[in-house]
Amino acid sequence: MKKVILKVELHDDKSKQKAMKSVSGLSGVDSITMDMKDKKLTVTGDIDPVDVVSKLRKLCHTEILSVGPAKEEKKKEEPKKDEPKKDEKKTAKDIAEHMKVCPMVYPNPYMTYHYVRSAEEDPNACVIC
Repeated sequence: MKKVILKVELHDDKSKQKAMKSVSGLSGVDSITMDMKDKKLTVTGDIDPVDVVSKLRKLCHTEILSVGPAKEEKKKEEPKKDEPKKDEKKTAKDIAEHMKVCPMVYPNPYMTYHYVRSAEEDPNACVIC
């Protein structure tokens, strides 16, 4: 279940109806809501946001504002024991430092290697004198 919020450039009720009808034709759509004041269209369901935008761009200018899970009822979880949280987010500085230590793991994508053979090494090389 996904919740997609789109900004659409709709000006009247007729274009609103066309937009809602075209989106409702997609498979997996559960609900569609439109806020004409903020010009936001919210689509909820088992959908691909790219499909929704491509459908709407045939009618009007459309931008994706946010894509996220649909809000479901939260289950009450039992409080867990306090465990130290691991900081899994790596900063660019940490990654650059790691690349200096392990150059073979992260090869430089901009560096190319060319093997040059001379005519003396290869007896089948064609040389024009």
